Amino acid sequence: MKTSAFALLFFLMLGGINLSAQNIKYSEGYGNTLNVGLGVGGYAGYYGYVGHTMPVLNINYEFGVANNFTLAPFVTFYTYLYNYYRETVIPIAGKATYYFDQILRAGKDWDFYLAGSLGFTIVYTSWDNGYYLDNNYHTVNPLFLDLHLGTEYHISQRVEIFLDFSTGVSTTGLTFH
Repeated sequence: MKTSAFALLFFLMLGGINLSAQNIKYSEGYGNTLNVGLGVGGYAGYYGYVGHTMPVLNINYEFGVANNFTLAPFVTFYTYLYNYYRETVIPIAGKATYYFDQILRAGKDWDFYLAGSLGFTIVYTSWDNGYYLDNNYHTVNPLFLDLHLGTEYHISQRVEIFLDFSTGVSTTGLTFH
């Protein structure tokens, strides 16, 4: 199912390369951008043990490293209440991104990328007062590796909207230069 979704996104992106609502020329500098996104997670990666989808907040800052290549430390956050406990999960990672704009001959309004992220997860669980039964519950490996496929559309010279499909959590949001 995920393979089909990634293939569909890839072909949609290829079809939309020449489409543009604006004809503004932007300088193509990757990096030095703040990305803030909201997503939905619940079934894969460090979200796998939750068993349902939930809103997830993701923030990262990209640094330009080489031509078409960036590195970005990031933090994700979500919390949920289940039966007698509340769990807060904070994945912290680094994301390496390669932009394919030149290869795909994308216009100046679009950016297309593949990325991978590697990190660890901090999990904090608190139990309700008065709960004295079994406090053993699921455990998850704190290390994770995610793959990303995404696109960005330039709204203006300083702001972009992005869509990032991931094996961990897919997000959409804004990029600020």
